[in-house]
Amino acid sequence: MVDPTMTGVDPDTVAKAGMKNPEQLSLALLDAAVNAMGGQQRPGQHEMVRQVVRSIESGDHLLVQAGTGTGKSLAYLIPLIVHALNNDKPSLVATATLALQAQIVGRDLPKLLAAIEPELGRKIDVALVKGRSNYLCRHKVSGGFPTDEPEDGQLFALGEDTSVVHLPGAGPATALGKEVVRLREWAEDTTTGDRDELNPGVSDKAWRQVSVTSMECLGSQKCPMASDCFSELARARGAEADVVVTNHAMLAISAFEGLAVLPEYDVVVVDEAHELVDRVTSTIAGQLSANMVTVAASAARKHTAINVDGLNAAAVALEEVFSGVPSGWLPDGLDARQTDVVGMLREASRVALSDSKGESSQVADGGRQMARSRLLLILELCERLIGAADSGEVVWLSRQGVFDPKRGYSPADESEPGTINIAPLSVAMKLRDGLFGEHTAILTSATLAIGAAFEPTAGGLGLLGEGAPSWTGADVGSPFDYPKQGMLYVAAHLAKPGRGNSPEQLDELEALIRASAGGALCLFSSRKAAEDAAAELRSRLDLRILCQGETSMAALVRQFEAEPDTCLFGTMSLWQGVDVQGASCRLVTIDRIPFPRPDDPLMTARTRAVARSGGNGFMSISATHAAIRLAQGAGRLIRSSSDRGVVAILDSRLATARYGGFLRAALPPFWATTDRKIALAALERLAPKTPAK
Repeated sequence: MVDPTMTGVDPDTVAKAGMKNPEQLSLALLDAAVNAMGGQQRPGQHEMVRQVVRSIESGDHLLVQAGTGTGKSLAYLIPLIVHALNNDKPSLVATATLALQAQIVGRDLPKLLAAIEPELGRKIDVALVKGRSNYLCRHKVSGGFPTDEPEDGQLFALGEDTSVVHLPGAGPATALGKEVVRLREWAEDTTTGDRDELNPGVSDKAWRQVSVTSMECLGSQKCPMASDCFSELARARGAEADVVVTNHAMLAISAFEGLAVLPEYDVVVVDEAHELVDRVTSTIAGQLSANMVTVAASAARKHTAINVDGLNAAAVALEEVFSGVPSGWLPDGLDARQTDVVGMLREASRVALSDSKGESSQVADGGRQMARSRLLLILELCERLIGAADSGEVVWLSRQGVFDPKRGYSPADESEPGTINIAPLSVAMKLRDGLFGEHTAILTSATLAIGAAFEPTAGGLGLLGEGAPSWTGADVGSPFDYPKQGMLYVAAHLAKPGRGNSPEQLDELEALIRASAGGALCLFSSRKAAEDAAAELRSRLDLRILCQGETSMAALVRQFEAEPDTCLFGTMSLWQGVDVQGASCRLVTIDRIPFPRPDDPLMTARTRAVARSGGNGFMSISATHAAIRLAQGAGRLIRSSSDRGVVAILDSRLATARYGGFLRAALPPFWATTDRKIALAALERLAPKTPAK
């Protein structure tokens, strides 16, 4: 039981409200917030508050599925705030996307705190902590690090002696130079150095001129501007805050690598938790190429003046040994010859690191640090590649194709050396040890369960099997009446999808869009499929069709939302990024079940690993992956209690295949049909009665 005098809440207020414990206090604060913000009481939101509080109190981990419209951010933020009132450690929120991170910090928390802080009796401090490269580096801006030369070799105008001038005030010679000048001017005014606060934004290439990665950073002990470092200041604010908002990548780095990138915490809410495994995998995956080695050797020669002949020789050997090796998974890892070459590179990197140390009495040198960080990364990758077979990591070779606007996409040349990739076969044990073993974790998303089962998700997180920590799964539902608000139409008469869009599939898409008179979000499994379909349908329909890639995603979504007869075609990145309420989105189409690519090395390796252990690899990996993403795509349709529409799946396997029921169980409970006439009639009823202006 919480002593009201210890919570910062006025004791009289507590007594009047009958609040005797964190659950009662959290529920009362939720009611106060909802009333102050003009919202509606939602049973699912109340239930989620109860589940989150119980998880924090018991220490048991929680997987909580909260459907669209539940208001899950308030349902977990309030218990975290209550917990922080009587705790000397901050509560943590980790998101997968920058968009949700910005929404929580810029909208949800300010509105919530404005409503409840008078009830709390004190101010709640919130901090946003990101990776170091998201912040401007004062030392680099002041000249403490070398800048990356652009492809045209010139950032700023030439002086009279024809040497490149890299000084503030020099005239920018290129668009990149103009961006860097603006960044330097911004550096004088910003109080956070956070890239996301720069409006309008700049290119990645320009941002690299004023930022450093965590490996390139000199560190707080050596950097002459450490006391004014934006990244360090953000972390210091985090240590003093009540609530810290960060992302999955930072969570992984803190949990797995033991780096103090986040303040100490005991409770974390992982939002967008269906993305956690993929985001963690991406964070700890690595890539090695001959070009990486050449660039590192050049930087080491330039900034440390060491002999790099060994590195250059290893780069040539690396290029030769992988030239002609087919792209894809290397199920047995490196062969003997490849291992020898990677071992040669490891030794050359180790020698270069030793030679480039410099004297301990030397002033910290940004160029030296950048060069050494590249060498250290190569050394670590070599060690991982050599030990991959013993550590259970997956190794594969990839090559990038070429896109020509006139000729289209050309497959990669297999004679090229390519890039060697390495990633863990599973992050389950890493999550179990690094995250769940040290903290209480609440994982939430609109799509965590398949049917009523949380086990498919829990298994990938390391929450099943011998020695697994205790956890609870809870589905708090959604305030939406899906059977009345939405229809699920599966085009069961279509043939199984092949490569690209079939004529029959395009005909079906045309009929659906004609019936709805636009207002369609059309999701495709590849960029090419989206572009081809957009081009074809533009020739058939007198409607505006927007396509991903034609302008920024934000601009496309704004136009789609503003014009009820406009259609938006796009790929997987749209499946989770569109939140359009009302008649502008009354039809969502999905071209095929979003199974992983059959040539995806990591998914293939994981599928075979499950099969070797006696499980069903397809259902555990591919079908589970597809079910979650299909639910995310279908979830774009109903975003408010007044929305109406149809989700159309143009993949007959959802109705005919044995695994179809498994996939459908993950979807919202729409009214379902395979009758084309019924679907078209429903869309015709939803279509605007008069053409949109």
